[in-house]
Amino acid sequence: MTAHSKYRELFEAAVHGAAAKDWLPKLKIAAIEQFEAVGFPTTRDEDWHFTSVTPIAERTFRPVKLSATTLTSNDIARFTYGQDDWHLLVFVNGRYEPALSNFAELDAEAQVMTFSEALKEAPELLAERLGTLAPAKQAFTALNTAFMADGVVIRVPKDIALETPIHILYVTDAHANNASLHPRTLVIAEHGAQATLIETFASIGSGTYLTNHVAEVVVGDNARVDHYKVQREDGNAFHVGTTQATQGRDSIYHAFSFATGAQLSRTNVYSRLLGSNAEVRLNGLYALEEAQHADHQTFVEHIAPACSSREVYKGILDGTSHGVFNGKVYVDPQAQQTDGKQTNHTLLIGDGARVDTKPQLEIFADDVKCTHGATVGRLDDMAQFYMKSRGIGAERTRALLTYAFAAEVLELIELEPLKVALEGLLFERFIPPDSV
Repeated sequence: MTAHSKYRELFEAAVHGAAAKDWLPKLKIAAIEQFEAVGFPTTRDEDWHFTSVTPIAERTFRPVKLSATTLTSNDIARFTYGQDDWHLLVFVNGRYEPALSNFAELDAEAQVMTFSEALKEAPELLAERLGTLAPAKQAFTALNTAFMADGVVIRVPKDIALETPIHILYVTDAHANNASLHPRTLVIAEHGAQATLIETFASIGSGTYLTNHVAEVVVGDNARVDHYKVQREDGNAFHVGTTQATQGRDSIYHAFSFATGAQLSRTNVYSRLLGSNAEVRLNGLYALEEAQHADHQTFVEHIAPACSSREVYKGILDGTSHGVFNGKVYVDPQAQQTDGKQTNHTLLIGDGARVDTKPQLEIFADDVKCTHGATVGRLDDMAQFYMKSRGIGAERTRALLTYAFAAEVLELIELEPLKVALEGLLFERFIPPDSV
């Protein structure tokens, strides 16, 4: 039995007898059929040339079995960044846990719902929007659409600014071993709306499982969405995440990806600038060790004129880890006065570490200002000599220089508590306890 037919069999068992709106089973059936048609990507596919998903394809990850959680607030405290006043939605093994979640008073008519709640309270919204930004064309998006069971739907009405960040925490425990989770996020920021969203993926205990997440983000005219993703999953896990955003006139979308977990991870962030004077900022940091593999793909489509895009991604690779960055900027013939800049910097601190970086520009307009570049290197010999000459040991020198390289990109995070928390994680990772 092929991997495709196994997932079709699991799909038939999962949807059998399930009650849903008419449009949803049709969406799911079309998605599983698309997955059967395209199959898992291979390294022969241009977008997956440097990342083999064979470790995922050779297994069959079954939908996680629902069970009552034994986790407490103390168990997840290290993943909440010490912010008790944020809106918090906690999902354990893919299922929403209201006892672990914490909602402050929502602003005005803003809606924050789980996927199941949205099916009851706002089915028209889901039917209209779900799958429009992230159609089930690619294998992992198709799998997510076919098997999605829960997630979060956020709608911020016109001219409403959510002052309190929304934090979605997806956490797994031992019950997720050999299972797959397919959470879905839908964010709609209407004209003039503002929202800050943090999505954290974390593990308690060890296990081999697949997280396959899809987020669709609509940023309306003059709206702003700050979207942070933190991937801290178990070192035996697999993680694939896709975010697809569209932007209206004078809008701002800021996405930041932080990845230190999973044995193999892939993060796709795509944005289409459909309105003039829109701005997108895609930044990220990935820190790998041992034999970890992390792939980051970005694609910015400048469709409207006078828009700007900025990308800064940094990678720190230790051991025999492998990093991949592929950033593409497309400028439509109508997108005159585009201003785009893209950079990727990688620090190799492991003798066996390697990186494949591929920044790309595809420009069909003549009045543009676009640059891209990438650097790959090791710790600066002069800087190490300088610190050694002042009595700083080799191990501490290496740790401090690595931490400084990483902390620079974290300065781009505008949510101060999150920035401080991630700086703390890096400090613990790179600074030996006896050197502080």
